[in-house]
Amino acid sequence: MSRYVLEQWPLFIVALLLTLGSNQLSLLGPRYSGAAIDAIEMESGVDFSTVWENIGRMLGCYLISALLAYVLSVVMIRLSQRIIYKMRKQVFEKLMTLPVNFFDTHATGDIISHLSYDIDTINSTLSHDLVQILTSAYTVVGSLLFMWKISKPMILIFALTVPVSLLFTRYRSRKVRPLFRRRAKKYGELNGFAEEMLTGSRTISAYGRQDVIAARFNKINDEAMDAFYKAEYNAALLYPTINFINNISLTLVAVIGGILYMFSQNSTILATSAFFITLGGVAQFVQYSRKFAGPINEFSNILHEIQSAFSAAERVFAILDEEPEKVDAEDARDLKEVKGDVCLQNVTFGYTADKTVLKNVSVNAKKGQTVAIVGPTGAGKTTIINLLMRFYDHQSGEIRIDGIPSISIKRADLRLAFNMVLQDTWLFYGSIYDNIVYGREQASAEEVYAAAKAAKIDAYIQRLPNGYDTVLSDDGVNISKGQKQLITIARAFLSNAPILILDEATSNVDSRTEIQIQHAMTALMENKTCFVIAHRLSTIQNADTILVVKDGTIIEQGNHDELIRQGGFYYSLYHSQFR
Repeated sequence: MSRYVLEQWPLFIVALLLTLGSNQLSLLGPRYSGAAIDAIEMESGVDFSTVWENIGRMLGCYLISALLAYVLSVVMIRLSQRIIYKMRKQVFEKLMTLPVNFFDTHATGDIISHLSYDIDTINSTLSHDLVQILTSAYTVVGSLLFMWKISKPMILIFALTVPVSLLFTRYRSRKVRPLFRRRAKKYGELNGFAEEMLTGSRTISAYGRQDVIAARFNKINDEAMDAFYKAEYNAALLYPTINFINNISLTLVAVIGGILYMFSQNSTILATSAFFITLGGVAQFVQYSRKFAGPINEFSNILHEIQSAFSAAERVFAILDEEPEKVDAEDARDLKEVKGDVCLQNVTFGYTADKTVLKNVSVNAKKGQTVAIVGPTGAGKTTIINLLMRFYDHQSGEIRIDGIPSISIKRADLRLAFNMVLQDTWLFYGSIYDNIVYGREQASAEEVYAAAKAAKIDAYIQRLPNGYDTVLSDDGVNISKGQKQLITIARAFLSNAPILILDEATSNVDSRTEIQIQHAMTALMENKTCFVIAHRLSTIQNADTILVVKDGTIIEQGNHDELIRQGGFYYSLYHSQFR
């Protein structure tokens, strides 16, 4: 975190100067008040001019100190804003570089909590607690120097109490730190569960599982609150203990200071020694001792906030320290003017070392051919697509695009050669036009309209009050799933990518619309190599090649008629749908 602070060194130096100025003036206040008391106590009578002069100086110091403290707070808020802006920017940019497997293994809500809760916690510490720490450090040192000048023997009181305070603070800090780390983790789990359940709220309502989900949330919420209580409870023990120690030191200062003052008035020997002290000196020492003890009390009071910020920072930096997607090899090749020949040869892959998902899979798709992939759930169909897109790298075998090994092609070029339409549609907040043109931002309006017509969504859009300028809400929840799917298909049609991947792309439309889309796709996918994952076999009967995948292995391969004649697994799948 210190790196971010130092990057904003101009503001940080201004903050330091303001801290020095404000605290220096604040430390001068007790000096002038002590001088005023000594002027009242003079044997020749009260020197009112000196009294009022010192009172005026004291009030002036406190007033200017308060103004500087206000300016310091404004500067620190500005400093924290810049740091948090950069931190949040770097975290989001880092997330954009992480491989797909990171998002497969981390809950979305937990990731969001890094950008919101964790960084906000750090922001609170930077804008408020950092000022307190800077102020406290200078106040402690300054007060100690002033007390040293007033009475060196009385400093010995703090030689006993301060080490006890520091040792106890260190002990409690080590005990509390893991508790705040656990609290941050539990909050992340809570956010992750809440985000997941809210996303599936309709399904929960449809199955009447509200009570079950509420019970699960309450269980996770109880764990989070238990973690919160334990962290706060253990942190709360620190402040009263340190306050008790400091109160003892203040009592000793008052008692011993009073004793030294009385002896200083009645002993000519003491009056010439280091033990001599005036009544104003005692008053100054008491005030400085309070200033000295105050920051220690404050630090113990905000320790739980600092520990919380440290735990939040650990979670944020854990994201920043994640390994990004592997960079392309130095000799990685560009992929230009892609024809669309795709070949998988003896490809084996597993998401974990102990479980193989694909076993010696071989596929050969020529330019313009359509390859359909069918099979039971979990057979490895989507895994083949993940490998084609290099979301994951295969362990053995080879994947070639136009005869070039995919692993030797730059990822950006490779992925630009593909276009995907997934079963789970994704639309962003914006107009329908913007969502379609996302497939190729330089496309003309006529091309966008043509793509929408080809996807059989143009007529629906035209009926909307604002047509293509209609703004979609979050993830397009203000339109039906079928319409969302048609818009994503229009986006895919607009793309010039030579290879198209359709993962259950027509699963959310009715049978009539599905037939219309199939006719449109036949024309628009001409000269494109297509990979189609489908459970509804009616959508893939015209495919050039159908791959039947089961348990990670291609058990049958051929066109529809050939597989029907074989009477194998595909035959049973087909007749189970059309008997």
